[in-house]
Amino acid sequence: MPTSINLTPEIEQRLDFLASLTGQSRAYYLQKAIEQGLEDMEDYYRAEAVMARVRRGEEKIYSAAEVRQDLGLDD
Repeated sequence: MPTSINLTPEIEQRLDFLASLTGQSRAYYLQKAIEQGLEDMEDYYRAEAVMARVRRGEEKIYSAAEVRQDLGLDD
């Protein structure tokens, strides 16, 4: 789906340089940047949701000692 975006001249220049340096298209790097940014944002919001449950006492927390013992790492 086509989408338009306004880039600052600095970002355009950096994108053009990267594209010319590697032979990839600007669209390739824009797609990669969006994919990585979305993954980062999704990770952040998932972690934020877990921390909210921890603060409310709705999420079980394990100490490092408990994890080591359960996995048999201290044997």
